[in-house]
Amino acid sequence: MDIAIIIIYLGAMLLFGWWGKSRTKNSADFLVAGRRLGPGLYTGTMAAVVLGGASTVGGVGLGYKYGISGMWLVVSIAVGLFLLSILFASRIQKLKVYTVAQMLKLRYGVNATSASGIVMMAYTLMLSVTSTIAYATIFNVLFGTDRTISVIIGGGIVMLYSSIGGMWSITLTDMVQFVLKTIGVFFLLLPFAWFNAGGYEGIVERLGTAAFDLGAIGVDTIITFFVIYTFGMLIGQDIWQRVFTARSPKVAKWGGTAAAVYCLLYGVAGAVIGMSAAAFLPGIEASDDVYAAITQQILPVGLSGIVLAAAVAAMMSTASGALIATATVARADVMPLLKRLVGRSRDEAAAASNPEHDVRSNRLYVVVLGVVVIIVAALLNDVVAALTVAYDILVGGLLVAILGGFVWKRATGAGALWSMAVGTIVTLGTMVVVGDVLANEPIYFGLGASLLVYVVVSLLTPRTPASVLKIWNDRLASRDDEGTTTETPAAPAGAEAGEQAVAAAPAAPAAPAAPTATE
Repeated sequence: MDIAIIIIYLGAMLLFGWWGKSRTKNSADFLVAGRRLGPGLYTGTMAAVVLGGASTVGGVGLGYKYGISGMWLVVSIAVGLFLLSILFASRIQKLKVYTVAQMLKLRYGVNATSASGIVMMAYTLMLSVTSTIAYATIFNVLFGTDRTISVIIGGGIVMLYSSIGGMWSITLTDMVQFVLKTIGVFFLLLPFAWFNAGGYEGIVERLGTAAFDLGAIGVDTIITFFVIYTFGMLIGQDIWQRVFTARSPKVAKWGGTAAAVYCLLYGVAGAVIGMSAAAFLPGIEASDDVYAAITQQILPVGLSGIVLAAAVAAMMSTASGALIATATVARADVMPLLKRLVGRSRDEAAAASNPEHDVRSNRLYVVVLGVVVIIVAALLNDVVAALTVAYDILVGGLLVAILGGFVWKRATGAGALWSMAVGTIVTLGTMVVVGDVLANEPIYFGLGASLLVYVVVSLLTPRTPASVLKIWNDRLASRDDEGTTTETPAAPAGAEAGEQAVAAAPAAPAAPAAPTATE
């Protein structure tokens, strides 16, 4: 019965992916769902993409080991999403760009900021790889297949439904996954685990009051969670690309806030499930095995299949979101950079790699990179170190330049470039000196160096050209509360820097008002 439920779920993902194709009429639909998502779809899909295997299986495992304090990993994600939604989401949505690197070009008028796409692509690619490996481990148990076959099965399904209809397919499948996670975690696993543990009294009797100690996981660990995951949420392409799908700044702000509240509750629920399991199912050595173990131990056949499907859904939603983000960055930022390096002009490179060019080319990028994800996931046994390096460079190298562009008008393109370069070098260099890529020091030193250089170089270099700032400010000042696309005023004739910014971040084609279904 459990196997049948998982198979039905996987088949449903393909069907919803095909349904999404019917909504995909142009590249804006494929990459950002036509920028037409209403509050319901936006909230569900945002919650789905940020709550992956680490939040679900990992969150329960942390609860098993540290009690209620195991919630801090997911709480740090929720805080990051809340800050993004309240402080930046509405402004990000107004920019009408496709990638983080395009935002940097638009703000600073410096085409070289496209190099940031390489770091972003590495981050999203490894995020997709780790998620693929995670749900393949569940297939190993359920289907009795070896690791490579499990990776091919899961990775192939994600690649197919992501490439069929792009972001519309991913949005529809994410909503199914959101519902599954809600049912599996809140309505099945949480009450069953709590009951089997004997409630609050039973947990205290068996584990002591230490199970409810919020700081049991350690202050250093909590700080690290917030530095890596909260900051990472603020600037990750996979998260921004969901912000781009909102039909208005209001939806981006409040839909994201609602998703953050859901994530907070999800983190608490996972920790409670884990600590409840520790009360009645002690002795599990590997914390990542706790989720599956308690599912099989306390739930009847059928219900356990739903809960296992919820775990797979959590991992697949992250994998698909990261995959389309990788494809978008590869086409919009990395390919133009590579073509310029081999001698093609900036205009030729941008035209050949324009993400608005056609749906077929965008679909090809998703397929090719989906195959790359499958191959890497099949070859690597442990990518935690690689993902940590990507996260550290993302935050240590890019955070200051990205967020600084929103909050400091005096910041310049030179300051942004030097900040990204120095932050990345210091982060990597500290890893070498410390001798541990999982240490906390690299990201702290990288962030500090990046901020210092950003401020100093910006103050020592000429201000950003007025033509560039005019385009930036015009977009941020636009009002688009009803889902219509606001045309961006063109730069004055001959304003080279402004023209570069417009070329780097074209406004999306006007999209019709969202149909009732997007509510």
